[in-house]
Order: sequence, then structure tokens, then C-alpha cells
Amino acid sequence: MATTNPLQFIQQVRAEVAKVVWPTRREVMLTTVMVFILAALTAVFFAVVDILIRGGLNTILGMFG
Repeated sequence: MATTNPLQFIQQVRAEVAKVVWPTRREVMLTTVMVFILAALTAVFFAVVDILIRGGLNTILGMFG
């Protein structure tokens, strides 16, 4: 394993960071909004599924109780 002195390491890190393509403010805002929308839709979906399962179980258990 080759060793790298701290100065070379810092230079390599700076070179790699310079290659990064940073998202624009608009892209960040759009993806953030999309995450919130999809999280809300997922929450609604699982709430509806939970209500349906609970209703079905209550109906089934009500028949025997």
C-alpha cells in the first residue's frame, strides 16, 4: 500500500472536489418538493391500507365474537 503525505492528500482531495457537479438551487428545491410530495402520498397510501385491514379484521373478528 502506497503512503501519501498530507500535502499530496489535500491536493488530491481538492482536485476531486473540483470535479463534482453541484446541483443548482432550482434543482435542489424541485427534488426537495418531490420528496415531500412522495412522502405525503406514501403516508396516505399506508393510512388507507391500514384502515382497510383494520376494518376487515374487525368484521372478521366480529363474526366470531
